[in-house]
Amino acid sequence: MKKLTTKLMIATAALVVAAGVASAQTMTASIPFEFRAGNRVMEPGTYWVGNLQTLSGAPIYRILNQESHKTVVLMPQAPVDREKAWEASGQAKLVFACTSGSCALAEIYTGSGSHAYSFRRSQPGKDEIAVLKVIPLQSGKGE
Repeated sequence: MKKLTTKLMIATAALVVAAGVASAQTMTASIPFEFRAGNRVMEPGTYWVGNLQTLSGAPIYRILNQESHKTVVLMPQAPVDREKAWEASGQAKLVFACTSGSCALAEIYTGSGSHAYSFRRSQPGKDEIAVLKVIPLQSGKGE
């Protein structure tokens, strides 16, 4: 009986996760440069960006290159204030911090709400200046 209960609990958890993934909001972005997301280096290309809501409501983002199918899954470090004009436009955005030819995913704004989500990345050296590059996200179909 204990094995059956355990198997049913695992099956139920899998269904909850699958339902969350199936209902995930997916957007697309064309990123014309190499960038770092988490601990992975991603090549230029077209990406699917999916917001996978957890049971706690905390977002987890899946970023998948449509050509190579290279994927990274990221949990934001913290919510941050978004640019005031972003909410008025309703346009979702990816923000990259770029220094000396190297870019890293810094923030995602989903197109609604009062904040964006920031991601852990290496900080520029004291003599480096980070330039922010903003890439629009479009509503799109996931895989």
